Amino acid sequence: MKIPISDARRKLPALVKAVQKDPRTAIQITVRDEAVAELRAIQPAPEPGEAARKLLELRKRLARRGLKARARDISVRVKEHLYGSKGSVR
Repeated sequence: MKIPISDARRKLPALVKAVQKDPRTAIQITVRDEAVAELRAIQPAPEPGEAARKLLELRKRLARRGLKARARDISVRVKEHLYGSKGSVR
């Protein structure tokens, strides 16, 4: 939904309530028919360590299915993994 800034000033409480009712709603505020801002619900931030926990859970599930990854000691050959066997990725 696009709304001119002059209308957004007058209708701000109603716009906030609309976003509060439906968090998927995004309201673009325009100046001279060009979108300059967007009003939408905030997304809750993930807890610290959430990505690591999910990766560990995925690893456990895959291990249960018999899909074990080959054990590699990447730290010994870190430059090869980063830059390729010839020293640079092409």
